[in-house]
Amino acid sequence: MPRLEDIRGPEDLRALSPHAARALASQIRRLLVDTCTVTGGHLGPNLGVVELSIALHRVFDSPRDTILWDTGHQAYIHKILTGRTEALATLRQTGGMSGYPCRAESEHDVIENSHASTALSWADGLARAHAVRGVSDRAVVAVVGDGALTGGMAWEALNNIAAAPERPVVVVLNDNGRSYAPTAGAIAGHLADLRAGDAPGALFESLGLAYAGPVDGHDIEAVETALHAAVALRKPVVVHCVTEKGRGHLPAEQDETDRFHAVRAASAKKAAGTPSWTSVFGRELADLAAGRPDVVALTAAMLDPTGLSEFARRHPERVIDVGIAEQHAVTAAAGLALGGVHPVVALYATFLNRAFDQLLMDVALHRAPVTFVLDRAGVTGDDGPSHNGMWDLSLLNLVPGLRLAAPRDATTLRRALREAVACDDGPTALRFPKGASGDDIPAVETFAGIDVLHRGEQPDVLLVSVGAMAATCLEVADRLAAQGVGVTVVDPRWVKPVAPELVGLALEHRLVATVEDNGRVGGVGAHIAQALSDAGAAVPVRVFGIPQRFLDHGSRSDVLEANALTPRHLTHALLESLPSGWQARQGATASLAVG
Repeated sequence: MPRLEDIRGPEDLRALSPHAARALASQIRRLLVDTCTVTGGHLGPNLGVVELSIALHRVFDSPRDTILWDTGHQAYIHKILTGRTEALATLRQTGGMSGYPCRAESEHDVIENSHASTALSWADGLARAHAVRGVSDRAVVAVVGDGALTGGMAWEALNNIAAAPERPVVVVLNDNGRSYAPTAGAIAGHLADLRAGDAPGALFESLGLAYAGPVDGHDIEAVETALHAAVALRKPVVVHCVTEKGRGHLPAEQDETDRFHAVRAASAKKAAGTPSWTSVFGRELADLAAGRPDVVALTAAMLDPTGLSEFARRHPERVIDVGIAEQHAVTAAAGLALGGVHPVVALYATFLNRAFDQLLMDVALHRAPVTFVLDRAGVTGDDGPSHNGMWDLSLLNLVPGLRLAAPRDATTLRRALREAVACDDGPTALRFPKGASGDDIPAVETFAGIDVLHRGEQPDVLLVSVGAMAATCLEVADRLAAQGVGVTVVDPRWVKPVAPELVGLALEHRLVATVEDNGRVGGVGAHIAQALSDAGAAVPVRVFGIPQRFLDHGSRSDVLEANALTPRHLTHALLESLPSGWQARQGATASLAVG
């Protein structure tokens, strides 16, 4: 019998007998369950592609043959089979193995993708490059989850792939009937017909693609046979593999809520505390909609992850799942607003990037009253560079007429949501991070909608806190006060547009500093600095945020530490910014730097 630890690469896998390969699948499943329940990770999707991954690496010669994964969260077995079994224990941890394909880890990881519907375009481009260069001895394989076919980009790619029968691309359709949740739309219905044998290959063959299937994706030999036949055709072909999400782990197989799509780390499960930002939003929206029959909610295949499950339970006729199609969601929301309802579009902050044009030209240009709720904003940590929501504040600051809130706690989130939905003359957005909402942070006073969280004895530094950075800013104020520096900490709550009263308050201080877990370029700090410049203010501004680079995965605290967004780092930087003659002295700076 083979031992999993003896599989150092695909060549070891190809040497196994079919019986030995099947035995290896059982070992992989045990390892996945044992590991993901400790580290956290995408358990359900990977349990479903064990045999499929084995077959792929027995038929194709990676990395000479290119295997692309869509989405990348189903690539854990691929990583194991390409020599990273031991590294799996460090999954999603700082300095450890990424939860998505990662080119820095292995030559077998060709692209880095954590969102859906992109791999077919990659495959089309790579196949075209092979044709231009006269390369004919390498396969291009795209493993596409059924949910990815709900995204328009996948069909743009298929339109091009099918138009060139001389360029072979093997599309492996991993059909488990679910993406994050049951796959939405007419495509799901057609795949169900294919599984039942009612319309074998109709849709794909009508486009000019060859079709093989449906194939039992848990039968290694059957998948291998289908893949060999697909390669022999020397043309674009869809190999339709039917799999079961969560296969081999009974709790995941029986789960109807997708709790096992991605499981939390053991340490996170033990941590008690305040409700998550997501749950606070979801409950408040459901309550709000009870008194507002015009409020509808939209999601892009992520009903539960974005907190809309309670809304769906209480107002099922007013929730819309468009599939993994953010662009469509945003323009459809504009249409809903045109029709007299108030849409709330719930997305992860990083996934709004895909729909920026629709937000700009379809929503904002038409002054459509659409509310965007952006979960996982700022530093998300363990999901890595593509999931950190560090772009939304910069992108949204570009949008004319949009009002943007960054609540600091559960109470201000509830208030911001109700204020946003009350707006009927243009788009609104609010953003919050991943994880627990933390303790409420009360204001000591409020004026013009701006919350003052702390007032120092003298107006030396105005510290503008953005969203969830409030607790950090208050600790900075305490540290600076100990050095004789007076700090006023404010939370604008609505960070766009910049309130004139905030500009006036800034003029009363000698230094203005802003703190946000967004990219420094074009974020709230840059927006405030521009407002001060426009007002002719000479007060200096320090903008603290994330450098414009992709961040490695790790815990939120580790990422903030690495990017100098901790109380210790910020205090030291502000002390160094103080002009000579202020109470702070170099000695204080030195002592604080090591504190």
